[in-house]
Amino acid sequence: MHPDVLWFVLALVLAGVYLSWTAGRLDRLHARVDSSRAALDAQLVRRSAVAMELATSGLLDPASALLIADAAHAARQAEGDDRPPAESDLSRALRAALDQPEQLEELTSTGDGRQLVDELEAAARRVGMARRFHNDAVAAARALRAKRHVRYLRLAGHAPPPLTFECDDAPPECLARVL
Repeated sequence: MHPDVLWFVLALVLAGVYLSWTAGRLDRLHARVDSSRAALDAQLVRRSAVAMELATSGLLDPASALLIADAAHAARQAEGDDRPPAESDLSRALRAALDQPEQLEELTSTGDGRQLVDELEAAARRVGMARRFHNDAVAAARALRAKRHVRYLRLAGHAPPPLTFECDDAPPECLARVL
């Protein structure tokens, strides 16, 4: 066999191995995006459940309880493109209701109230972390999908491009002071 042919065959094999490895990596990134989105959804549901529990506990004034309950219900019912704005509304409702020193003092004066505030703080922190993990996974997948050889050879197949989840997930400022 001629040495030029041998080098050509070796180059083709190496290119095939590299493309196969890239396609596998892209597949793993898409799986990571899917699992991080599922984790984010679980944390968002947990936060809205704790917010609803707080709203129905009888520990809040009626206006705050109604504000939080409406926002938590809307966040749980929202789907697709309506979900990020609904989750942002829940964050704003929690801040509006709980960023009042007298309201928080009254809440934490009872054991049940303290427990709900602690659960809400933990849920809010987990939502922030889950959203960052998801958006990082999306950024990694998009970066690989943006490479020329991935686009030209359609290594992503027919998978839709992953989307970030952008919402206002800042917890009430008072929760950081309580803990």
